Amino acid sequence: MTETPYRLVLSTCPEMAVAEKIATALVEQRLAACVNIVPNLTSVYRWQGKIEKDNEILLLIKTTQQHYPSLETAIRQLHPYELPEILAVTVKEGLPDYLDWITTSLEKA
Repeated sequence: MTETPYRLVLSTCPEMAVAEKIATALVEQRLAACVNIVPNLTSVYRWQGKIEKDNEILLLIKTTQQHYPSLETAIRQLHPYELPEILAVTVKEGLPDYLDWITTSLEKA
């Protein structure tokens, strides 16, 4: 199977206002075709030697490999965390019409 150029990027945010700000900026800049904002996530993680537990908001960001470097830069600039979660997962398959929509959405007008 040929790898597609599509990526699903995961990032968590501390509050809804931050999530909406990042999501809107990514879509406005055509770095993401769509960003789903998933509230009420509990994250448990180790940070600076301690176990932390926080309520967070998850962003599910649809983009392409071509746009990923600029998307990563934008998230880092907009995100309040010292070390934001930014994980890109390769999309192996998807509804062809939806994948085409991602491509079209990221094209400059």
